[in-house]
Amino acid sequence: MGIFPDLELVQWIWIVFAALLIGVSKTGISGLLTLVIPILAAVFGGKASTGIILPMLIVGDIFALLYYKRNAKKEDILKLLPWTFLGLILGLVIGGYINDEQFKSLIAISVLLCLFLLIYFEKKADQIKIPDKTWLYALVGILAGFTSMIGNAAGPIFSVYLLAKGVKKENFLGITAWFFFIVNITKLPMQVFVWKNITVQTFALTGLMIPFIGIGAVLGAFIIKRINERLFRYLIIGMTAIISIKLFF
Repeated sequence: MGIFPDLELVQWIWIVFAALLIGVSKTGISGLLTLVIPILAAVFGGKASTGIILPMLIVGDIFALLYYKRNAKKEDILKLLPWTFLGLILGLVIGGYINDEQFKSLIAISVLLCLFLLIYFEKKADQIKIPDKTWLYALVGILAGFTSMIGNAAGPIFSVYLLAKGVKKENFLGITAWFFFIVNITKLPMQVFVWKNITVQTFALTGLMIPFIGIGAVLGAFIIKRINERLFRYLIIGMTAIISIKLFF
């Protein structure tokens, strides 16, 4: 095709599949987004793939907001955002000095730590309450911002935070939609002007993928209404575990 003439048919198939997964993840099972990262990295390479993914994520965020924009408490987002922006800047700077393998290892370590905490909270849910402390928002915000900037991989960390707080399914998706829409819009000029891995071609590719992201979004909204609360939590844990281990390899 004209936009990326060097891509083969099988690569286009993977891109379409990734677009569908982005849509499903934004309105349904958020853990599916982590599977998109290695798919597009295999097609486009490390840092280049983050530029390909980001505009598609923003389209997915818009679909998610159309479904869940009323199901979020702004307080849960505002407390994290200043620290998240700090994490974005940290990721922007460090991303220019480390190679792909190094920052993938950093992401994997962060996510595995959060996975351990998630399982612990799942077992001790009745005995533990998440403290409303500045240090907690700072830790989650910086980690989420850093991993989002490096590899669009903040989903598991943010999921751990929300599930550990006991956020219900509908509110979970609403908070996630608003949070990542704000974060991804903030990242856009950083990647366009600093990393220079988002171009006119990138936006054109995203335009082609909008119908597939939309189909995925409708499918995700359909699926999530038919999943019970406990299964939803286990799916998040399972997806987080799979991608965390995969990031090491």
